[in-house]
Amino acid sequence: MGTQGEAYSQIDISIEEKDKLVADVIRYILFKYHQSGCPIKREELTSLVTKTYRQRALPALVIHEARDKLLSIFGYEMKELQRARPLATNQNRSTQQSQADVKSYVLVSKLPSEVFQKYVVDKGNLKVSAFTFVVCGIVDLAGGQITEEILWQHLKRVGLYETDQAHPVFGDVKQALESLVLQRFLQKNKVNGPEGNALVYELAEKALDESVYARMKEYISQNANKEVQTGEDDEEEEDD
Repeated sequence: MGTQGEAYSQIDISIEEKDKLVADVIRYILFKYHQSGCPIKREELTSLVTKTYRQRALPALVIHEARDKLLSIFGYEMKELQRARPLATNQNRSTQQSQADVKSYVLVSKLPSEVFQKYVVDKGNLKVSAFTFVVCGIVDLAGGQITEEILWQHLKRVGLYETDQAHPVFGDVKQALESLVLQRFLQKNKVNGPEGNALVYELAEKALDESVYARMKEYISQNANKEVQTGEDDEEEEDD
């Protein structure tokens, strides 16, 4: 175990105890990720260790090894949140960006796209994934941020309304959008402008991850090509 092994020996904990703690942390992370997709606080992981062991350096060592194994065994990177979290609603944007969601993590798959699609993606959840890509694509095409008002204007064009609480696929559409904020695909800020306060959506960690962002760009490109092709077909029909 090298340096890590020496650190554990100095803490006076057996390999078996250490392995169990690492497994408990990994199990907790995977369960919570697949349950909600929301960020996981470091303090939650720390508490899994400190409820039984009091050695101060132990949680950091266990979490570090859990991160390594999540990547090497499961293909997930534990990415620490760095982007700003909105503070009080009466604060301006510059103040909001001075704070960061430190010591919380999201899981991002580092598996090859074809492997992830074949073995990880829930085929019954593809429509929700499409919703995620559509919303994030709209924000990206708007330059990486967009007001809530304009975002809903775009979503209405595809039949998604803020007031719809019983959509056949997404249920409460407004709540579906909010879930993208909770899962850190989007970040929502309240900003002050010349016309008063406005809510602004930006791309967050999951959407900005290299592999996810590349798939989103591919999705946008494919749909743009379809629209171009449809337009060409319509023109040909008119010519006929």
